[in-house]
Amino acid sequence: MKNNRIYLADVFDFLQELEDNTVDLVIADPPYNMKKADWDTFRTEQDYFEFTLKWIDAMLPKCKPTASIYLFNNAYNSAIILHTLRQRRIVFRNWITWYKKDGFSSTRRRYVNAQETILFYTMSDDYTFNYDDIRIPYASIERIACAAKKGILKEGKRWYPNEKGKLCNDVWEITSQRHKVKVNGKIIKPLHPTIKPDEMIDRMIRASSDENDLVLDLFSGSGTTSRIAKQLNRNFVGCEMNREYVKIITNNGVDYDEL
Repeated sequence: MKNNRIYLADVFDFLQELEDNTVDLVIADPPYNMKKADWDTFRTEQDYFEFTLKWIDAMLPKCKPTASIYLFNNAYNSAIILHTLRQRRIVFRNWITWYKKDGFSSTRRRYVNAQETILFYTMSDDYTFNYDDIRIPYASIERIACAAKKGILKEGKRWYPNEKGKLCNDVWEITSQRHKVKVNGKIIKPLHPTIKPDEMIDRMIRASSDENDLVLDLFSGSGTTSRIAKQLNRNFVGCEMNREYVKIITNNGVDYDEL
């Protein structure tokens, strides 16, 4: 199997061919069982979680002992996955909440859902985390501008803000991709129903890998992870079983092959 391409393949066939102990970073955006399309529809909830744990168990041996893993899902599914993964020998790091700022909702029977979940794991305590590369802007611009000149007294020491911004927290306020790409101010139907924002994938790759590392892009969809990995001088390999989505991937400059 060659790096730096997406394979048109079922996730299990793909992982069977992928060499063990080779991956530095996994970014997986699997089905959520929310009936977005045929590939996101399962007969029962039990079928869905059996599928989910099966692909995770097939993926883990592919990771190096120093690898990091990001798993996308909704909050309900993530809670069940988190509980189940306690039995695996991987280390939980963060429950990341993605606040999507995703427009209007007609719900009147519960709180409006405006977030998704990202579970962040590592294979061990020895892993890459480039915290300085993913700093975010300080919230209080005026206060920080003042602190940059005079500092802020904290516990007898004078603190000055970092020029790159503050450390990234576990609530990510990133506008959903469908609100980032508009025509004449109007939302257009995306080429893929669950495209993740470039900014988010960029953050994950910068934080949890170095140049020339191998990024595993499972359930590639429109190929955002592979495209960003390529831009950041990482190697990548991934799979997508939908031929129409693979056409989107290749149109974005990522090569593909078939198993």
